[in-house]
Amino acid sequence: MRVLLRSMLFALVCLGGVTAWNYAQEYLSGIVWPMPPIIKPGDAKTAPSDAVVLFDGKNLDAWVNGEKWKIKDGVATASGGGIHTKQGFGDCQIHLEFATPAKVEGSGQGRGNSGVYIMGRYEVQILDSFDNETYFDGQCGAIYKQQPPMVNASRGPGEWQSFDIFFTAPKFHADGSLKKPAYLTVVHNGVLIHNHVELSGGTSWSEPPRYSSHPEKEPLHLQFHGNPVQFRNIWVRENMQALVGKK
Repeated sequence: MRVLLRSMLFALVCLGGVTAWNYAQEYLSGIVWPMPPIIKPGDAKTAPSDAVVLFDGKNLDAWVNGEKWKIKDGVATASGGGIHTKQGFGDCQIHLEFATPAKVEGSGQGRGNSGVYIMGRYEVQILDSFDNETYFDGQCGAIYKQQPPMVNASRGPGEWQSFDIFFTAPKFHADGSLKKPAYLTVVHNGVLIHNHVELSGGTSWSEPPRYSSHPEKEPLHLQFHGNPVQFRNIWVRENMQALVGKK
């Protein structure tokens, strides 16, 4: 009998919940949203349809000094100096793939060293950090001399790796003083290593970080540090702004 009563009570509670749910009113924000743009997301070899393709394996025409790097089998190998884009970028998403040399030579900062300099001044470090000790704010994925990665997600020498970088550019007042700092989110090989980290300024080997007023858009720079680091599949998506609705 007790079991039957409990079953009947449970059924009544459930029925009451359903009835209450049926009479509840849907929350409406009153905001009229614009339709999100439709894009093709791409895949492992193809950039999203709204991306600026900077290297698709064919040439480095989008880069200044791109002729100094060697291109073979869809891969660009760093040599003869750094390169920077002809186009400037501000807020953006950056995707690139890289491989440090398969033949291990040197140690620490001398092993597979390169870097992604956003706006030519905010560096995400590229380094062979697979079983290679160095200072932590200079290992692969570090915001150089400012913030080590949360984890070391590096693959072995010669293996292809990826960076997905989400950058919010700093803003400056008319007098050149800082209005809003820059922020970086970085995913290394599919692993989050920086989550909306506030930058203290530009990254430098010899000076503490500080901000210096600069244009809203500046070129992306890939460093040549003497090591034949390889690159492929480089693209940038611009103007990543949230949709704004109207009431």
